[in-house]
Amino acid sequence: MNKKWSLLLTLLLTLGIVLAACSGGGTESSSEGEEDSGTEETEAPEETEDSGETEEESTNGEETLAADQTFDINIKSEPPSLNPGTATDTTSGAVLDQVFEGLMRINQEGVPEEAMAESYEVSEDLTTYTFQIREDAVWSNGDPVTAQDFEFAWKWVLDPDNADTDYAYQLYVIKGAQAAKEEGGSLDDVGITAVDEKTLEVVLEQPTPYFLDLTAFYTYYPVNQNVVEGADDWALDAGENYVTNGPFVLDSWAHQDQVVLKKNPDYWDADTVKLETINMYMIDDENTALEMYNSGELDWAGDPTDSLPLSAIPSLAQDGSLNISPLAGIYYYAFNTEKEPFNNVNIRKAFALSINREGIVQSITQREEQPAMALVPPSIWEESNEGYFTDNDIETAKEYLQTGLEELGLDELPPVELSYNTSEAHAAIAQAVQEMWRQNLGVDVTLRNEEWNVYLDSMGSGDFHVGRMGWLADFNDAINFLEIFQTVGGNNYTNWESQEYSDLLDQSRTETDDAARKEILREAEAIFMEDLPIAPVYFYTNAWLSKDYVKGLEVSGLGGVQFKWAYLLEE
Repeated sequence: MNKKWSLLLTLLLTLGIVLAACSGGGTESSSEGEEDSGTEETEAPEETEDSGETEEESTNGEETLAADQTFDINIKSEPPSLNPGTATDTTSGAVLDQVFEGLMRINQEGVPEEAMAESYEVSEDLTTYTFQIREDAVWSNGDPVTAQDFEFAWKWVLDPDNADTDYAYQLYVIKGAQAAKEEGGSLDDVGITAVDEKTLEVVLEQPTPYFLDLTAFYTYYPVNQNVVEGADDWALDAGENYVTNGPFVLDSWAHQDQVVLKKNPDYWDADTVKLETINMYMIDDENTALEMYNSGELDWAGDPTDSLPLSAIPSLAQDGSLNISPLAGIYYYAFNTEKEPFNNVNIRKAFALSINREGIVQSITQREEQPAMALVPPSIWEESNEGYFTDNDIETAKEYLQTGLEELGLDELPPVELSYNTSEAHAAIAQAVQEMWRQNLGVDVTLRNEEWNVYLDSMGSGDFHVGRMGWLADFNDAINFLEIFQTVGGNNYTNWESQEYSDLLDQSRTETDDAARKEILREAEAIFMEDLPIAPVYFYTNAWLSKDYVKGLEVSGLGGVQFKWAYLLEE
């Protein structure tokens, strides 16, 4: 590491991480379950018949629930969409996962369990699922939750007339879904049928081992057809039209300021829910949020809804208050492959190989992240621990650079712009990468910072050269990372496509042998990593602080958070 690079890292560390596109998301997206929370795991308290005490008075003979079950947390920014059919990011998902519920819900062990569906049956060929909706499942306005609500919501996402449904592809495992969305097929031919008010039949294109996990993801949430049909603005504000079916309801939404959730007394499993109020603040500055946590104004700080200040990480780790756990996600830079010079594969390789990932995670982020030289996280594929190229391989990068310049007929690289959304960490990483590319490739790099919603619009319209992006898994399967780049659009901001790559993903969807399926997907990843439409940077971790009195709140290895099981003890 040369002196200039060392000095840059030192400067960056004097600055006081992850708001990703989920899911795109994610967002960064996610049903982004390993759980290694670093906090004490305590089951939600239950009342015993012979204890002589209410659960408010005592739990397990030792714990006492706090009288005020109000939980305060920061979600950093305005949720881009609280419509399950159009949401694609983790901020929106953090709200939607509390106020809505799908057929299944991912439990504290990371396993899908019955939620709106009280039971289900699967056909012998594993392609037909029949779900029975709970008789006591009702919407927050008192309407019963019906199978038709699911059929309506899913087909609304698949309707080609409905824009901004970037997660429609999550439904493509359903028979006829892709044909309806992209190929002029009829919605009537899609394998989603409300057999009666409480019976939903779903026919898949082929056996899909992760289908139940999908039904717990917010794109699969139902909406109340009686309320939302014809009301295009139903999800823009809290109010009588924002009707939900989850453990909490949207009590208020002060845009750019705060979201307030209240316990839903009509939720079918309301007895499990202990929190009465959840205040979700939109504090963009990580230092301010940490100060609020230290002063007792917040009960939680950091992931998965916010970020901790970079400058605070070392001291928090040293005093033992920092919790870190694995997270199935990747931080990367997307190249716009339609803009010169990134329309050239060798130029892309030069930029990707000349990043010092180890330096970034050791000296900037300091959250035990792992340098990424692959697309699929090692929590899913162990092979990704090694990856497809060598980190910080400057000599090879320069060879690719020279070849690319010759192919483009250039003597030197034109100035390029590196874009990122507002975050102290994103800014620090971008400044470091800017200097790496200047030193290693001799390129003039300017930085461009935009707020999250504006940033997504810029990326989606192709108004960028290189842009920071991240992805947190929606479900624990490699295809969740690979299918992002199957077609242009949606969450694929690179404008890169490969017919061979796409064909392999399609082939994997009909392969029922697990080992053979993995080989097909590995072959697809190899194609992707040869073309390098992105520069992987690192695989994520969760890093957070939690007050000792916060219990039952587990941080998911997929990046989600569930408040259904959380509760507060007396201090």
